[in-house]
Amino acid sequence: MITLTSEEKNLKNFINGGWIEVSNKEKVYNPANGEVLAEIPNSDSAAIDMAAESARIAQKEWARVPAPQRAELLYKVGIKMKEQKERLSQLLTLENGKVIEEARGEVQEGIDMAFYMAGEGRRLFGQTTPSELKDKFAMSQRCPVGVVGIITPWNFPIAIATWKSFPAIVSGNAVIWKPSSETPFMAKALAKIFEEAGLPKGVINVVYGSGATIGQAMINHEAIRVISFTGSNETGRKVATECGRQLKKVSLEMGGKNAVIVMEDADIDLAVEGILWSAFGTSGQRCTACSRVIVHKDVCKELENRLLKAMKDLTIGDGLNPNIKVGPIINQAGLDKILKYIEIGKEEGANLVTGGKQLTVENYENGFYFEPTLFSDVTIDMRIAQEEIFGPVVSLIEVNDFDEAIAANNKVKYGLSSSIFTQDVNRVFRAQRDLDTGIVYVNAGTTGAEIHLPFGGTKGTGNGHRDSGVQALDVFTEWKAVYVDYSGKLQRAQIDTDA
Repeated sequence: MITLTSEEKNLKNFINGGWIEVSNKEKVYNPANGEVLAEIPNSDSAAIDMAAESARIAQKEWARVPAPQRAELLYKVGIKMKEQKERLSQLLTLENGKVIEEARGEVQEGIDMAFYMAGEGRRLFGQTTPSELKDKFAMSQRCPVGVVGIITPWNFPIAIATWKSFPAIVSGNAVIWKPSSETPFMAKALAKIFEEAGLPKGVINVVYGSGATIGQAMINHEAIRVISFTGSNETGRKVATECGRQLKKVSLEMGGKNAVIVMEDADIDLAVEGILWSAFGTSGQRCTACSRVIVHKDVCKELENRLLKAMKDLTIGDGLNPNIKVGPIINQAGLDKILKYIEIGKEEGANLVTGGKQLTVENYENGFYFEPTLFSDVTIDMRIAQEEIFGPVVSLIEVNDFDEAIAANNKVKYGLSSSIFTQDVNRVFRAQRDLDTGIVYVNAGTTGAEIHLPFGGTKGTGNGHRDSGVQALDVFTEWKAVYVDYSGKLQRAQIDTDA
């Protein structure tokens, strides 16, 4: 088991290449056992002023560094992350609670993102296009926005940070990062890797603190021209409102109410495996987690029985134990929210098949554990089928046919991820056309996005931007049109043309 070093416990803001002590601090806990891990800075808005000024100055020079050279630094970051992968993974599980195999997968995602975005340093493509006038050249190019602010959640404390910071940096921006106060160690570890890789001072800045203080200060600071936020729908709406008022660019990735559709011709064993991983991996604390299973009436009972049997084999406890399949909930507030929805489900008339209780795990009595839970007899209009619970809770929704299944999937305010299990190729192509989510899986669960494709959703999940993939560059760049007239005379577009 991992033991924190005194250096790792010594959490400070990272501003202008220096580690800045903050006197006001609050405790951060291990969700597996409730023990205090360290004290995290609770900064005031002056820290954002300091970070923004250093970022503003650093960005002007960083933008002049050729993009392929900026990319070389990301390659170094990726190599260092790869060298430190196991330590990073154990730190992640320690502060977040997810099982170690998932933590390793998340760190690998950050490594992959470093190498992928480093490649974009030689591909920050613009376009050339014919001009409508003689002896005139026309092209477009991507340009950095300037100083960007990223606000990341606790459930993927390093992967999401890399989705946002790496494309921002390779594009020539400087970054101010507010990580979640629940997961500070990943932020410090990544900042140190940037420092070791030789990123110029001020290009990346990490400021710890609350959303109400630090997040709000970032949104309001005139030097910060982009906010990239991942978190709750409620907070995201507030971020969008504030940024819109200031005409700031904003990228939002919020929530999901994701469904696995199981048709009567599905491979039921494969479907059960996909549901288990999607619903109970990360203890259901993913924006892409499966919380609804929409199942054809002909196989509904069979699926329920097989799923129930498989759920009984899930081991629950400290994620650092490699034999554990379901780790803790992040904190007591998370547990309380799940318990509230269990009561809502029962009051609405859903059948609680199994689970529904907070657990006490031997030797981890102060940890935050919740029993994997299954509801049946759920209708699409119930709150447990409409609202994001963010825990290991699955609702079975029975449908009569394929069209009803598609309609049930789409009848929620979110649109992040969806999945269908079927052997019918015609249904596969209809599903990928008609499912209204940003991500669609066929014969797989609702999780498992790859970094070279865009990540994000429709409707209440976001505002049209995407993390990951080449599309992430759109958040952190502006388009510039350039015209070069070599005719030696003034030519006027749309006027000096033949009719």
